[in-house]
Amino acid sequence: MSLHGDYDAQNIFAKIIRGEAPCYKLYEDEYVLAFLDLFPQSRGHALVIPKQAAARNLLDIDADSLGRLALATQKVARAVAEELEPAGIQIAQFNGAPAGQTVFHIHFHIVPRYEGQGLGVHAAQKGDEADLKVLQERLAKRLAG
Repeated sequence: MSLHGDYDAQNIFAKIIRGEAPCYKLYEDEYVLAFLDLFPQSRGHALVIPKQAAARNLLDIDADSLGRLALATQKVARAVAEELEPAGIQIAQFNGAPAGQTVFHIHFHIVPRYEGQGLGVHAAQKGDEADLKVLQERLAKRLAG
């Protein structure tokens, strides 16, 4: 898909928001939802999405929603940094398929980076379900406290 177009209310993130698809939820408030990526680039890879803004990308979202999304991204990134102690954290946001966007609902990636790890953009394999559940519990607890 290109940079411009209509919002598809059947995308996977919209389904997650409506409760039609499961996720490993880390944090949720009235405006945003954060959850673990099922195909993580590294251990602890999380996604943060707006719940009320039907925006495909950064060019479509209103300023208030973007502000809430950015603050939630920072909150989740801090929790990931404190809980998992990575050497670095990559925050990524893609706009349009040629830029690497695969789900056309604006979102931020929070990718912990560990020493000696490469900087892959998209993971090829699904994360281990048992490990995702453990990470969900640890990070959700930290975000709730």
